[in-house]
Amino acid sequence: MFKIFKTSKISRARLSELKTAHGKIVGPFFMPIATRAAVKNLTNEELKELNAQIILSNTYHLLLRPGQQLLKKYGGLHQFMGWPGPILTDSGGFQVFSLGSHRQISEKGVSFVDPQNGNKYFLSPEKAIQVQKTIGSDIIMVLDECPAYPCSKLYAQKSLILTSRWAKRSKIEHNKNKNRQLLFGIIQGSVYRDLRIESAKQITKIGFDGYAIGGVAVGEPRQKMPAVLGWVVPNLPEAKPRYLMGVGRPEEIVSAVKAGIDMFDCVIPTREARHGRLYLWSNDLSLRGGHQGPPTKQFDAKRQPERSKGSSKELLRFARNDTWYRTLNINNAKFAKDLSPINDTNLKHYSKAYLHHLFRTNESLGMRLATLNNLGFYLSLMQRIRDSIKAGTL
Repeated sequence: MFKIFKTSKISRARLSELKTAHGKIVGPFFMPIATRAAVKNLTNEELKELNAQIILSNTYHLLLRPGQQLLKKYGGLHQFMGWPGPILTDSGGFQVFSLGSHRQISEKGVSFVDPQNGNKYFLSPEKAIQVQKTIGSDIIMVLDECPAYPCSKLYAQKSLILTSRWAKRSKIEHNKNKNRQLLFGIIQGSVYRDLRIESAKQITKIGFDGYAIGGVAVGEPRQKMPAVLGWVVPNLPEAKPRYLMGVGRPEEIVSAVKAGIDMFDCVIPTREARHGRLYLWSNDLSLRGGHQGPPTKQFDAKRQPERSKGSSKELLRFARNDTWYRTLNINNAKFAKDLSPINDTNLKHYSKAYLHHLFRTNESLGMRLATLNNLGFYLSLMQRIRDSIKAGTL
């Protein structure tokens, strides 16, 4: 199910492979967000051209629309949306708990109201597993309580206990399934060292196919992330995949990989693309004017790491900070006459001036091109990280 090809000698970084029902995924990897069964502004074909190995969707949103019955009728999410590769679904816990007064938590589960139409729903640990079984995702998550930040240590402790109880119930329900989707447990505990360690011990004792670290991207201060990883990762099984939920910015991903994380997801590349913020390789890497580097390639265990511009050695050189990449706001007036290409790979035929024009005139193509750029950057970053680990430089 999960293989580790190489572990770095200078960090906790791992080169790995995760086998799922819909294909193998080479790690560390990034999952583009397809919350409602679509990555915003892109087609499945475009995702494959960007070398997206897996996408992430959300149980809460799929339960509301299109609904469990329709997904069952179509034979699951893969058939419904026409995506041939692996899919991970979050349980929807964070979305439910973010509803505030529209939800009520009990030992049994969570009652909530759809804020759009007032319909009432109940999501228990068992129901979350059942819905994800209908969805047919390759990797599914247990229902957890995601405490808000800040919260008292007493509340974080009660939340941890409830999350562990729900995790046990989730596994019992999951074991009834004949189709072996991979089930991941979730570590909580807020920013309290002893609670994070205790949560890791409780969840790993139950035993799951992989382990996720929750909470760090939903309110907890970003500066706390290295400490949380330092507490949790040493208490996770070496032979199981590790998933840092909702993270993050490029430098945070590199830092987390060095801390031993294998899996990532984040709304940043797609959300910021819709507002005109582009992620590009820095001039410091001599990548032809600072534009995006070479296209990603399918991993080959026998292939030598790339030694081209922006190679793994250069990536490590800037892994300590964010100077190896840059962002720009294409809405700025200075790009109105900038005829240089958006990047030198998949968008080399489009100028920054043209993209600026598209955003200023509210043409939807602008968001599409920006999304292609940003996801291309993130997926290329993951390839360079993998090459860095293989080369022994990260």
